[in-house]
Amino acid sequence: MGAKITYAVTAAVLVVYFVLVGSRGVMLIQTGTLLTITFGVAVLILPVIGIWFLWKNTQFVSRANRLAAELDAEGGLPVDELKRTPGGRIDRDSADEVFARRKAETEDAPDDWRSWFRLAIAYHDARDTPRARKAMQHAIALHDGKPVRA
Repeated sequence: MGAKITYAVTAAVLVVYFVLVGSRGVMLIQTGTLLTITFGVAVLILPVIGIWFLWKNTQFVSRANRLAAELDAEGGLPVDELKRTPGGRIDRDSADEVFARRKAETEDAPDDWRSWFRLAIAYHDARDTPRARKAMQHAIALHDGKPVRA
């Protein structure tokens, strides 16, 4: 729940920032000189890109949470069997061991979104965020019946 609150607060702060930056861009455009209009348009592009990025990220999180809820209802969420250091961090060898099992599971059932979901979690536990995100995107696409890029 803490992660959801953090995400919501961060998103809200970003929206406020986008509004402030956007208003500065509009003010620059209203000045009316060629230079300020050019800068104003450039300044307005930044919030547009930020809003698009925030929207895509929110969609991704929402879809991943939907899959997690569905997998939880089926009793298919992976059990946390990872060893931890005294400081609470995941032991690297333990994460690698679980990752190898999840990878083999996914290779055995490449069209099952559930195995890709569990692989994404294993990637995340192994601190490989880019691959975790790609695996989760793959799971979402399989679940939604969309074409999957190899």
